[in-house]
Amino acid sequence: MSSQRQINVGGVLIGGGAPVAVQTMTKTETANLPETMAQIRRVAEAGADIVRVAVPRAEDVEALKTIVAESPIPIIADIHFNHTLAIKAIEAGAHCVRLNPGNIGGPEKVAEVIKVAKAHGTPMRIGVNSGSLPAHLRDLEYSDPVEALVSAAVGFVELMERLDFTDFKVSMKSTSVPNTIASNRLLAERIPYPLHLGITEAGTKWAGSLKSAVGLGTLLADGIGDTIRISLSTFHAEEEVKVAWEILKALKLRERGPVLIACPTCGRLQFDMDSVVNEVEQRLTAYDEPIEVSVLGCGVNGIGEARHADFGISGAKDAGVVFAKGELIRKVRTEDLVDTLFEEIDKYYEAGRKVLFDERETAAAKQWLIENEDMTAETPERMAAAEKAKAAAEAEAASAALRPIDESVSPTAGRRFTRT
Repeated sequence: MSSQRQINVGGVLIGGGAPVAVQTMTKTETANLPETMAQIRRVAEAGADIVRVAVPRAEDVEALKTIVAESPIPIIADIHFNHTLAIKAIEAGAHCVRLNPGNIGGPEKVAEVIKVAKAHGTPMRIGVNSGSLPAHLRDLEYSDPVEALVSAAVGFVELMERLDFTDFKVSMKSTSVPNTIASNRLLAERIPYPLHLGITEAGTKWAGSLKSAVGLGTLLADGIGDTIRISLSTFHAEEEVKVAWEILKALKLRERGPVLIACPTCGRLQFDMDSVVNEVEQRLTAYDEPIEVSVLGCGVNGIGEARHADFGISGAKDAGVVFAKGELIRKVRTEDLVDTLFEEIDKYYEAGRKVLFDERETAAAKQWLIENEDMTAETPERMAAAEKAKAAAEAEAASAALRPIDESVSPTAGRRFTRT
């Protein structure tokens, strides 16, 4: 369910049916302007809609003024412990301020921040973290961590409403994937405000990406979540952005850049598919369009499995084919598959998004398939045909059972009698 309320973070709409926004956080010291701005530009190029910067010191607030003025995407100031820095960040022009009422110093200090936020029209992100819950919920955290998170979030929401402030989104994160899923499901039922999703301290690029995909993907598939951040232990914030986009693309929630499909390989593989997939993935980064490209290791069976792909290659030991939407384009040597694939993609764009076929090339590719076809392989086409034939046979049998009995072939013919 999409949140009912919507906020505007520097021109990026969050909630209320807006597309799920991608967020990340800089890894630099915010006051180091050259490094911070360089990273902001990299994450923006990677597809970040919003970026958060840490503001733990006065010099970071001073740098924030320049960052806000020069950033290509909206800036969120991340504040902990010091409510005065939150106020200064708002006055410095931050497009949003991230505040955790549980560690900012109490309702009175929250009220001071909200007063300034109202005056400047600055939205807030109310953050709840499993590692920084209010003191009165610490015991509950051990017995029922999900309820502890939800209670903290609801309490902070009620505080905002008492302060007559509704221009905010809520984040509720845990290092536990099941707890993050369960708590956000409960919170989504209780409040109408936008939800920011994340698995806090998820870990390395490998493990953290998997945990985030499971946790955030589950919630997003339920329709819960309006903005996401992948939290990885890496100095390269753009890597977080890339993972976020892959999750959104996998769920068909947003499109950006190419989608790569690659089979997991099996005993039919006859060429070095691992290096081929890596090369295709690298070369696809030069394309901005949401084109779908398939790399499959079987010269015959794979084409049907990737019939929906815009373009694809399917290889064998000495040769392979390039295809588009399941239709063969060319047969080429295995070592030329990747170059030929991108030649055809470039021709497609040059022709105004039209696939160009050469009858002789297509015929040669089809002939090659016929000559190399494994007649015992259970291809999707053969399986579909078998299922269709089975269904037709069953329908015929059912129809026959309902037909009138032909007395001429009755096993009782000649033994009938009539009453007189």
